[in-house]
Amino acid sequence: MTLIKSISGIRGTIGGKINDNLTPIDAVKFAAAYGTWLIERNPNKNKLTIVIGRDARISGKMISSLVANTLVGLGIDVIDLGLSTTPTVEIAVPLENADGGIILTASHNPKQWNALKLLNEKGEFLNGDDGSKILSIANNDDFSFAEVDDLGVYSKNKEYIKKHIDEVLKLELVDAEAIYKAKFKVVVDAVNSTGGIFIPALLDRLGVECVKLYCDPNGQFPHNPEPLKEHLTDISELVVKENADFGIVVDPDVDRLALVCEDGSMFGEEYTLVACADYVLSKQSGNTVSNLSSSRALRDVTLKHGGKYQASAVGEVNVVQLMKETNAVIGGEGNGGIIYPSSHYGRDSLVGVALFLSHLANKKMSCKALRESYPTYFMSKNKIQLTPQIDVDKILEVMAEKYKNEDVLTIDGVKVNFETEWVHLRKSNTEPIIRIYTESTTQNKATELAERIISEIKEIIA
Repeated sequence: MTLIKSISGIRGTIGGKINDNLTPIDAVKFAAAYGTWLIERNPNKNKLTIVIGRDARISGKMISSLVANTLVGLGIDVIDLGLSTTPTVEIAVPLENADGGIILTASHNPKQWNALKLLNEKGEFLNGDDGSKILSIANNDDFSFAEVDDLGVYSKNKEYIKKHIDEVLKLELVDAEAIYKAKFKVVVDAVNSTGGIFIPALLDRLGVECVKLYCDPNGQFPHNPEPLKEHLTDISELVVKENADFGIVVDPDVDRLALVCEDGSMFGEEYTLVACADYVLSKQSGNTVSNLSSSRALRDVTLKHGGKYQASAVGEVNVVQLMKETNAVIGGEGNGGIIYPSSHYGRDSLVGVALFLSHLANKKMSCKALRESYPTYFMSKNKIQLTPQIDVDKILEVMAEKYKNEDVLTIDGVKVNFETEWVHLRKSNTEPIIRIYTESTTQNKATELAERIISEIKEIIA
């Protein structure tokens, strides 16, 4: 069991020993550290406000209560959105003029995991420096709680399903009229989390017929919650059976979006961003950003529209920073994360669904035909489980040296660009693993490249 502390938040498995897992003590400690950091950051403000929300994990109510009451104990007002999504909390923070936000979710991790994902006053993830300060406060137990007359006020706000959808529908490039006329029928797999509330509500507002699959937000994930092909056989079958136009899959906190074509084949989570970017760039010129582990297809589509593409280190905060620096009109991550600055600087599946529906309605073509219109690349996503004895930095150093005559990038792990394919090796921010991503012109070639690299890593470990 594991407790991982990073700029992605405080993530761990429920139960077990303090400091080794995400126990109630750890949840309180890190909530207190975050609240203390905000108080120190706003020395002239009498009263701070934090927005919180959670996905439907079984442990969510417990962790949310611990976090909320810890913040109240620090003298901070708490606005609790209850069952919510990561992008909803991100949107709510500035709308509520709050000083920060916490989402209680472990994103794509299995049900035994939970996490505190921390936001600043803009509703954006914290940078590395701020994350380090919070970890330092937590490590030193440097807390001072409020006296009884100065305790914070806890309140609930259940209006943000509607408010989030309203914000999406206000976006200029969301063509609600075209979507309504298209009379789409889609199947939605929300892995029994909060996407089962939010995505059908959005589709209803757009006049889209919705067939629900695993949309009961009870936290009992019916399959691995990461939206990868091997986990999505049920929706693939149901899309065909229902004669639907396509399928929509979201992860537990609704910041990753994968699509299934009408014949049950995968549109590919890498191509969610490609399709949405193609639509946005067809309406406005501009640049794009994704991370080093994302498909070259976004680069190709961006160049087609006359824009400039750049790659950042993995991690939403890194993508956002580079998007701001390059004035990117859209960006995100190849895991199905759409970041559209006209809405907000955060991955948002509701925005992604609305943009994709607009694109498909305007194109007047099938989901499969749209997918086939894009450059075809194939990826292999693998991982090696880490043990304390494995020196990851040494492995990466050896691999960079081995391929020094190729185009090697080391801003985040090691990425080796070959002429027609690439491999990216990096230590995960969210799990005790090394990720090995490859991309090539056929699935066999991508798999073969991955197998070769994994073999070389195992030789180093041995």
